[in-house]
Amino acid sequence: MQRLKTRAQFQAVLAGATVARTAHFALHRCALDAPSGAAPLFEKQDVWLGAMVPKRWARRAVTRNAIKRQIYTVSAAASEASLPQAAHVVRLRAGFDRKEFVSATSDKLKAAVRAELLQLLQRAATARA
Repeated sequence: MQRLKTRAQFQAVLAGATVARTAHFALHRCALDAPSGAAPLFEKQDVWLGAMVPKRWARRAVTRNAIKRQIYTVSAAASEASLPQAAHVVRLRAGFDRKEFVSATSDKLKAAVRAELLQLLQRAATARA
């Protein structure tokens, strides 16, 4: 699994289709083929993944980083089985309640994020089939 690095890569994927949604996350996907005559954005035919966790929805940097780590960990474990060779972006689209998840990196928050990411990837796999 490769990680998205450039702004152009993220913009290309976000311009693609939204494949699956949950209460807090959305999964965007685009094909890896480049338009004729253009330089390819993705060097290899592989599963590409990026994570977007806006400050709007996760105010503390420690929370944003913990959510990103969960996104990459869960997606790496599931990439062989469910994600096709394409570019994907997992985007946080709503905040987690700070009254329920008081600590920025609590085990309760990590478990909730992991469960919702697994649900998101499962929905993406069924949408593809």
